[in-house]
This record gives sequence, structure tokens and C-alpha cells, in this order.
Amino acid sequence: MIRKLILGFILALGVSAPSWAMGVFACEPEWAALAQEIGGDKVTTYTATTALQDPHQIQARPSLIAKARSASVVVCTGAELEIGWLPAILNQAANKKIVPGAPGYFEASRYVVLLEKPGQVDRSQGDIHSLGNPHVQSDPRNMLPIGKAMAERFAQIDPANAAYYRARYAAFAVKWNAALVRWQARAAPLRGQPIAVQHKTWIYLESWLGLKRVVALEPKAGVPASSGYLAQVLAVLGKTPVKMVIRSAYEDGRSSEFIAQRAHIPAVVLPYTIGGTPGAKDLYSLYDDTLTRLLGVLK
Repeated sequence: MIRKLILGFILALGVSAPSWAMGVFACEPEWAALAQEIGGDKVTTYTATTALQDPHQIQARPSLIAKARSASVVVCTGAELEIGWLPAILNQAANKKIVPGAPGYFEASRYVVLLEKPGQVDRSQGDIHSLGNPHVQSDPRNMLPIGKAMAERFAQIDPANAAYYRARYAAFAVKWNAALVRWQARAAPLRGQPIAVQHKTWIYLESWLGLKRVVALEPKAGVPASSGYLAQVLAVLGKTPVKMVIRSAYEDGRSSEFIAQRAHIPAVVLPYTIGGTPGAKDLYSLYDDTLTRLLGVLK
């Protein structure tokens, strides 16, 4: 009786009861932002990591497990980026809606062409990904096929709002294509510029902008550089100079600063994802700020 009275009071005020929203568990900030672009007010997003955390190495905390337990869809990079922690979360969450193979399990990397696929994989090669380089978000062109696939997946999970998700994607694609044209024009001076990288994170950025990687500051993927290896890097740069050495906001900057000081080149910190730098506040400003930081070196 009391519940009926409360409901009647709400209706009398002209206030409708809140509608169901699809819960999105996003592994990284860029996918939370894209899910919000596609899902609008039909989704609520939770981001499992921040830009200042290495997405390879996250602890399966109880708070993450609780969020996964109540999610309708999990949106992650895939390509083994989260292999060290996501399976443990999904296993302990015991949510059948978001296990691999279920409609609620979405891997962004499945909808783009992965680069740097190794011919063979063994431990001697360091921490490499057998499916290819997973850092697909550093090329904004990848957001279009991923966003389209995400809209279709949301439509599959929530068919009552299928037209809404598709319309949201169509509007996003128009805005995003306009941004791509603007970014491409801004980035023209970067084409062909030689760079060094701290970790082999940036192949998609390099492909998009036409940057030329000369050397990486890790002897093997995920293996910290020794002083001897950094001396080899300096020797390479002595023969083939670069404009800058770049690293992600979440990486320890000691090796890149060491090289920058001795090779007399700028060390550039890129946001990598939303929140990595003060300027990277959303999906659009992520790439605006990335270009601003790279172009600032050329000035």
C-alpha cells in the first residue's frame, strides 16, 4: 500500500521512475568515453583503470569484481592487454553475461587490423603480445570501426533501443570524421619525423602520423633498460638523430630523461589515454593534446 502511494505521488508530480540503463564495465578510459558517446543516457559507465596505471598490470581488487558482477557488458582492448588481470575478475564475478563468447563481452581490438604481429612467441622475446600490438587507441581512425561494432553490440544486448545506439554512432561518425580532417591537417609537419620511444606502445600513432621510429629504450618488450643498453641507444642516436623521445604518462620516465639529457633532445610525455595529461580531458582532447605535445617539439 505504501509503495503504491509513493508511486502515485511521483506520478502526480509528473516525475517518471528512472529507466533501466545498461551497465558498462570499461577496462580503460578511452572505451568508457566511447561507450558513453554510443550509449548516451541508455548506459552507465565504470572505468576500471586510470591513465596513470599500466593497463598490463592491474590488481583484481574486490571493488572491480563487484562492478563486473553487476555489469551488462564489459568493453576492453583485448589482444592480451588485460590478460594479467581481467580473466581473474571475470572468473570471480561469475557474471555469465560478460564472459568471453557472451554478447556482453566486447574486445575493441577485434575490429581493427592489429600491427606488429610476431612470427613466433617465446619468453626470450620479453613481454610481447602473440596477437599483435594491442595499443590500438593511439590511432583515432580506429575509433570508427570500433564504435560501429560497439553500437551493434549494444543493439544486440538492448534491442529495444537499437535504433538509438545506431543513431548515436552515426552522429558520432560525422563529428569524428570532421575531427580527423582537422587533426590530419595539424599533424602534417610531423610526417617523416624520426623519434625514439621508451616502450613499443606507439606503432598505431606512428602509422597515423607517419612518424619514423629509430629505436626503443627497452632491449625487449617490458624489460627495463640497463645502463649498457642505454649506451647502445645513445650510439644509435649518434648516427641517426631523432627529434624526440616519447613515453606514456604511466611509464617511469627515468630512462627517457637519461637519453634526452645525453642526446640533447626533448623528452615528451604523451597522455596515452584520457586523463594522462591535464589537457586530455575527453576523447577529442586526447588527440588534440597529443598533437600539441608532439608539435611543440618542432617549434
